[in-house]
Amino acid sequence: MAGIPTFRNLLSRLLRLIAGPVIGAAIVGYFSWHAVQGERGLIALAHLEADLTEARTVLAALEHEREELENLAGRLRPESLDRDLLEERARSIVNHAHPHDLVILSPSR
Repeated sequence: MAGIPTFRNLLSRLLRLIAGPVIGAAIVGYFSWHAVQGERGLIALAHLEADLTEARTVLAALEHEREELENLAGRLRPESLDRDLLEERARSIVNHAHPHDLVILSPSR
């Protein structure tokens, strides 16, 4: 009966044939999942790119605001003092008007 394979021999041979591809597929599946879903995967990359776009938008708005403030500050220097702007700002901050001034109220922005 040496020529007839037993169930144990058939099972052993089958496991040896299947074990390599199954382990390989498991390893490929593990790394594929982490490449997409992991902490540094494709989905995380998309979130980072969205955050970067939002940060660039905020940066552009802040740079524009800074330029406006630098322009105002530049006009308040002694060599280029805009007296009308200075008087307007002073009256706005103090919330006071000269008795002979005509005050026109407009809706706040």
